[in-house]
Amino acid sequence: MEKSICITCGTQYPPSSQQPECCVICEEERQYVHPDGQQWTTLEDMQLSGTYTNEFIDEQSGLQSITTQPSFGIGQTAYLIEERGFRLLWDCIAYIDEKTVNDIKEEGGIDAIALSHPHYYTTQVEWAEAFECPIYIHEDDRQWVQRPSDRIIFWSGESLQISEGLVLYRLGGHFDGGAVLHWSKQSDNDAVLLTGDIIQVAAAREWVSFMYSYPNMIPLPAKAVKTIAEKLKPLAFGELYNAFHREVSGPADAAVQKSAERYIAALEGRLF
Repeated sequence: MEKSICITCGTQYPPSSQQPECCVICEEERQYVHPDGQQWTTLEDMQLSGTYTNEFIDEQSGLQSITTQPSFGIGQTAYLIEERGFRLLWDCIAYIDEKTVNDIKEEGGIDAIALSHPHYYTTQVEWAEAFECPIYIHEDDRQWVQRPSDRIIFWSGESLQISEGLVLYRLGGHFDGGAVLHWSKQSDNDAVLLTGDIIQVAAAREWVSFMYSYPNMIPLPAKAVKTIAEKLKPLAFGELYNAFHREVSGPADAAVQKSAERYIAALEGRLF
């Protein structure tokens, strides 16, 4: 019985004697099936290959990024946040091995995992079992969970406080349950927003953008972007980190609002 992993997106499926017929995540219009067709691997095969390793970078006090090298699947970055002694893994990457687990445990382990949206669920159950912790996913995205687990907690409503200083907000947009993490740091007043790609950092780092599908270039409607901006208006944050190691620095909250205004103006034909 093997737990197949989609090579294109990194989603892990339940134990089975046969590979899935298709990857449900990749077949959907927000992702894509590789031009060479559906391909599978397993976590065990990845570990035995000797190809992959996880790179840890200290981004700032209390914030560490984790990225698989060479890139696998979508190639996203996960973040480990420590606030007031609580350690939260924000989003997930597919590759996990004994060294990764031991290195994290030496620093204090993981108390909880929270996900922005289904493209980053990957091997979340492997991570949760390794660290004996819960996984938080918004209930609006329940249908996209491919490997069920008793460790998954489906939260509801517009916000959820995971721990002091760490609050999830449902923004929707890219997915119905699309969530971001607001980190109010005890050490200073400069809060951080971690967005996965519910909000994406642009090439010009003072701007962000919003999409229904990034690989297929399908925009979100103006109404959805306006809702996202309105939900974020009450929140102050000086920095914003996306899922691809891009950052907007001070004032990031203003950057989100001006970016939303520009996006809506473009869709409505007022920008150019």
